[in-house]
Amino acid sequence: MRIGVLTSGGDAPGMNAAVRAVARTAFFRGWEVMGVWAGYRGLLEGRIYPMDRRRLGGIIHRGGTVLGTERSPEFATPEGQRSAAGKLAEAEVEGLVVIGGNGSLTGGLRLSELGVKVAGVPATIDNDVWGTDAAIGVDTALNTALEAIDRIKDTASSHQRAHVVEVMGRESGYLALMSSIAGGAEAAVVPEFEPRPEALLSFLKKAYEQGKSHFIVVVAEGATFSAEELHEYINESEGTYDSRLTVVGHIQRGGIPTASDRILASRLGTAAVEALADGEAGVMVGIRGPRIERVPLDEVVSKEQPLDSDLYRMAEVLAELPE
Repeated sequence: MRIGVLTSGGDAPGMNAAVRAVARTAFFRGWEVMGVWAGYRGLLEGRIYPMDRRRLGGIIHRGGTVLGTERSPEFATPEGQRSAAGKLAEAEVEGLVVIGGNGSLTGGLRLSELGVKVAGVPATIDNDVWGTDAAIGVDTALNTALEAIDRIKDTASSHQRAHVVEVMGRESGYLALMSSIAGGAEAAVVPEFEPRPEALLSFLKKAYEQGKSHFIVVVAEGATFSAEELHEYINESEGTYDSRLTVVGHIQRGGIPTASDRILASRLGTAAVEALADGEAGVMVGIRGPRIERVPLDEVVSKEQPLDSDLYRMAEVLAELPE
């Protein structure tokens, strides 16, 4: 059997470990592996080349993706999807492993509907893919955001300031909430829950009056009350901290993947090939509890991954000031 593997959408630490696991598991079965360069755009351009073991050497610890990833408006059209399926047929690729987030997995579903045998692997630092507890890249990105918060807390305490820290997450507040809890921040502002600026300001003033040396607010980039607006709101208010704004930005996407991400990527990459071997296509492999499960792609892309409201409430409780 000849299979292809591609990475698509935003890069996530651990993608290379997943590519490696897909290829090595396929080689173990005696299959051929074709790498698709530059995601769906590369697929439309026919950039499908054989992979061998030498290409896999020394990539498990590397961030980004050795296959590259580019967005393709053309692939989003029915004509583009039919063309992509045709390119796979021309290359005699019998199955395709798609590694990426919601948009990438939606593309995998469309190819599956055209008869391509597709197995999806969730990889996105936003952790917003339904059907899996964790996606590849989340743990590394979370630790990167946490390191930034820890460092910012040091300087915030030295200058008795408030710091508003923006982390990634356009429609998902997972990174903001989890890094807020792990970093001991005073508040998290996320897209899933309506922000209360007045209540936050009241809390901030109370902390200032009690002599607290710092006040850290972590804001997801997609929050309705943006990090910049909050920063200005604090500075325009009297009787409280001066505020500074820090945007952590794209460093959350890069860097050496953690052991957790490498292991998860290896498990999911292997499971994707096993799904194809079992003749079960049109699925995503995800982790639920300790087990890897296969979830239909049409369910994955039609549902939203909720942010745990219990964790949000817990973050508020842990940040509460003493009377």
